[in-house]
Amino acid sequence: MTDATLAAAPPSDLAGRPQDGPSLHMTEAARARLRRRYAADRRFRQAGLGAVVFGVVALGFLLFTILSNGLTAFRQTELRLDFAFSREIIAPDGKVDPQSIRAADWARVVRESLQARFPDARDRRGARLVEALVSPGAQGQLMDMVLADPGLIGQTRSVWVLAASDIDMVLKGHADRAVPEESRRVNDRQLAWMGALEKDGALRLSFNTRFFTGADSRYPELVGILGGILGSLYTLAITLALAFPLGVMAAIYLEEFAPKNRITDLIEVNINNLAAVPSIVFGLLGLAVFLNVFGMPRSAPLVGGCVLALMSLPIIIIAARAALRAVPPSIREAALGLGASRLQVVLHHVLPLAMPGILTGTILSMAHALGETAPLLMIGMVAFIVDVPSGPLDAATVLPVQIFMWADSPERGFVEKTSAAILVLLVFLLGMNALAIWLRKKFERRW
Repeated sequence: MTDATLAAAPPSDLAGRPQDGPSLHMTEAARARLRRRYAADRRFRQAGLGAVVFGVVALGFLLFTILSNGLTAFRQTELRLDFAFSREIIAPDGKVDPQSIRAADWARVVRESLQARFPDARDRRGARLVEALVSPGAQGQLMDMVLADPGLIGQTRSVWVLAASDIDMVLKGHADRAVPEESRRVNDRQLAWMGALEKDGALRLSFNTRFFTGADSRYPELVGILGGILGSLYTLAITLALAFPLGVMAAIYLEEFAPKNRITDLIEVNINNLAAVPSIVFGLLGLAVFLNVFGMPRSAPLVGGCVLALMSLPIIIIAARAALRAVPPSIREAALGLGASRLQVVLHHVLPLAMPGILTGTILSMAHALGETAPLLMIGMVAFIVDVPSGPLDAATVLPVQIFMWADSPERGFVEKTSAAILVLLVFLLGMNALAIWLRKKFERRW
């Protein structure tokens, strides 16, 4: 039968009997329903695509804002001045020792250098304005130079010192020089002095090493993240040391050895519920137990690690149980058939095969703990710490809390440093997530 004959033939039902009218699926109502289904499908795809585009745009805007505010924090403004290390100021009694050098009037050394560079600033107001060009950290920088080389006493040296935060913001373009004087923190006289320094090549931007080697400070140009980074590392080390072995052992017992009854069902439900408890509740628990009952040191990474270990433990148990459950039962049956005990089956066969999944879940839980702030605020790790911690028992803060504290400061320089610290924290988080993905891809086995 030809195609033309088939096309001319009347429609038939499922039994092959000819029908008098059009088929059920070829009516106008059926075509209308089909068009509506296709239209709904297109709208759903467009809505999904719109959600993805919106998420990408929002993420891009967030990253652009952080980068535009934070990248300049990795550079700092310095100005060059001639400092006279006068013996009358540093060693007036003729004794040159570390104690007398530290007790010297270094503010006077800086003030006399500025007044010698800008003779028009000898009036009372001018002296105050010209001193605002230089960071208070310049005094410590000069003192450290003389402590390292006492032979500088009695000499005059040209030294690059750190500029104040307001000058730094102007040079980086975060403060507009063209706005009226009453609308900016740097007045016209200070701008004129800055112009003179720029003309002489005595004003420059250099890499901000202090940001990576210093601790917290009340001055934006002097702050650093080393204290927060070390505090985070100490805290995470304690968290990992407590949560990983306890979580893996609990998962092995619940998955491989525990009997299936109401008690174990209740334990499983509570573990799942603990994974969803707000993190600040764990902070309250740490405040009530670790500080008030056991008397552990406040603001120490030891306490922070214990609190974050409690928070990470349910996540590690759930991830470890899922990894153990993914190992095929044939592995266990083969080992038991060869005479291995239950413990040997778990330790020699099941656990090594499940370890990639366990490590992945552990790393992700550690990344989650690295970004936590609320539970650590409750145990005092929000304190203003100006020293870099040397151990887990020293008072310290962590990087997310450091960011929280800087974000609460009104100075424009802290906005820059906050964004830069967020970039550093994102690098750590991306690195930990990349490590988890690499471990999963490298050791993953398909059954």
